[in-house]
Amino acid sequence: MASIVVFLVALPLCIGVAAASGVAPALGIITGIIGGLIVGFLPGSSLQVSGPAAGLAVLVLEFTTEHGVELLGPVVLMSGLIQMALGVLKAGGLFQSISLSVVQGMLAGIGLPLILSQIYALVDSKQLGTPMKNVGGLGDLATAVAGNPQKVAALVLGLMAIVLCFVWYKMPAPLNKVPAPLIAVVLGCVVGVMPGFDVKKVEFGNMIEAITFPTPDALGHLFAPDVLIMIITFTVIASAESLFSAAAVDRMHTGPRTKYNQELFAQGVGNAASGLVGAMPLTAVIVRSAANVNAGAKTKLSRILHGVWLLGFGLLLPGLLGLIPIAVLAGVLLHAGWKLFNPPAFVKMWKTDRGEGIVMIITTAAIFFANLLEGVLAGLAVAVVLVALRMSHMSIKETIKGDTGRLELRGNATFLRLPRLIEALEAIAHLPRVHVDATKLSHLDLACRSQIEEWGEQRKKAGALHVDVRLPDAKGAKDAKDAESFDADGGLDEPVMSATPDQQTPVEVTAELPGSRNGVGAGVGENVGPGAYPGTHPAPSASDFTDTLPPTHERSRPYQEAAYQHSTAQGHPHGHPAHAGGHARPHPQHTHPGHHPQYHPGQVHPAQTQPGYATHPGQVHHHLHYPHPHYQPYPYPQQGYPPQPYPAGPQYQAHDTTGQQPVYPEPAPGGYWDPNGEWAAPTHGEGSRR
Repeated sequence: MASIVVFLVALPLCIGVAAASGVAPALGIITGIIGGLIVGFLPGSSLQVSGPAAGLAVLVLEFTTEHGVELLGPVVLMSGLIQMALGVLKAGGLFQSISLSVVQGMLAGIGLPLILSQIYALVDSKQLGTPMKNVGGLGDLATAVAGNPQKVAALVLGLMAIVLCFVWYKMPAPLNKVPAPLIAVVLGCVVGVMPGFDVKKVEFGNMIEAITFPTPDALGHLFAPDVLIMIITFTVIASAESLFSAAAVDRMHTGPRTKYNQELFAQGVGNAASGLVGAMPLTAVIVRSAANVNAGAKTKLSRILHGVWLLGFGLLLPGLLGLIPIAVLAGVLLHAGWKLFNPPAFVKMWKTDRGEGIVMIITTAAIFFANLLEGVLAGLAVAVVLVALRMSHMSIKETIKGDTGRLELRGNATFLRLPRLIEALEAIAHLPRVHVDATKLSHLDLACRSQIEEWGEQRKKAGALHVDVRLPDAKGAKDAKDAESFDADGGLDEPVMSATPDQQTPVEVTAELPGSRNGVGAGVGENVGPGAYPGTHPAPSASDFTDTLPPTHERSRPYQEAAYQHSTAQGHPHGHPAHAGGHARPHPQHTHPGHHPQYHPGQVHPAQTQPGYATHPGQVHHHLHYPHPHYQPYPYPQQGYPPQPYPAGPQYQAHDTTGQQPVYPEPAPGGYWDPNGEWAAPTHGEGSRR
């Protein structure tokens, strides 16, 4: 049943596209048969239906008018062979990466010339050629129609077909399930035989006689420049329209998805076969494909059978085709051209993205005033420029304090932003001390990089007291000396930073904490390194603070092991550091953050029998997380572990009878807080949590 619906939609379109292309209507039927019986069997898309495309009608008409119908077959054959090669080379994805604005602009550029050409066919007149000529002849056409009853009758039939195509879908079910083009053609045939409607009819002829094979003379003209351009144009447009249609059809059903490379190869086979018999170029057509899906098709059998029905109708009932008025077919194609032009799409694109709207308008205008291939290329070029401009967004923050100027660059620095970069550099060039920080750039192309480097060298040669230029990748393979900047007096300045993780200067691990030594826990400091912490253990690295294991893990950290060894050597029980700035964790049942309720300074805490608790005089009792054979890691309360109860006894009563919250003492000089500790924030501020 789905194949019958597709056949009823395809029949008037095949004849109408052929008539609009300036070739025999029988060639349109032959092209539709090939789309069903050859392309229909091939893999790629199961529900997409191929046949002669209205989008190529104007191109075919221009080509056949200039070169004759005899050369059409060889051109279509070569286009099919190129499509097959592109499919083998897996180039189907290239047509998926074209900007949507270019695609819609291309469709609009196809639809607008089609509308203008069918206005002439609507009144049984011959079009003048190019879209511009057709626009210029509309005045004379109106004058000719006003004084000719035959043309008025044709106009009535054509307008009837247009109205039916626009409003038929609003009819109640099941009438609206019948294809509107078929209703328009049937009613047109009925009205066309009435008295007073002496209009032009389709001249179908014999389908077998319409077949022509390529001749050696015709093949010899394939290498002419204008013919080669037409081959490329057919290839690009037919491939793009087929794959765009496939993407649209895939959104209409939940069956197997289109395999784009296989579909491209299948379309090439169809065009090669069509060219061998002198027929028209074919593409996947969204109108027939949508009718196929909406009719309930599930497999490729429906599109194959639609070719069988076209073949049988063309062979057995060609006389019926001679009853179809040309004006009715023109009305059907004019409706198809309007759907391609789709004026509301321009408004929507403009409201969504004005840049893309400009690309769409330029593509349509270029196709209208030039040709399809040049218009698409122009649209692609504008789309690429638009992307380049948007990807080149760069912000420059300029700061001048006294004799020092600083530029901070963010975003993407490409050659398109070079004038702005030069202007910003020159704005601080007169200052004796200049800083250019480009480490926050996401992209820095060669043109901008060279400009910054040359500007820095010029400032040094000009006698600037201090020049500091920092680029995203300072080539970490070089010696540190190569990545340093110097003051004019020869003193070593801070190193040039690198944007890559493995090449940057020392990473900031923690924020500055109370009681810290100069440089410790405050980012890049002069004392960071071995010996910066009490004992012999080195300063923690960034990886020590990125533990992904649960809190009860037994994996030790370097500075934990070192602290344990150091405190054991000092004679402290259980390896607890008496004076080492090891990280500590409060007991989960403490009344106040960081404060044990029963601890009294100078008193040995009875909890010394519990492994993992500091018991030295003068220190706050807090939970230590160190690898010790007798220590059972205490679960972190913030992660949902049940707390371990305190031992019962009067010695565990709170000593704070004043109601005042005790102050948690600062860590020993050089110490640091546990990076995961939640208790540090309320005591020492949010920054201390780092």
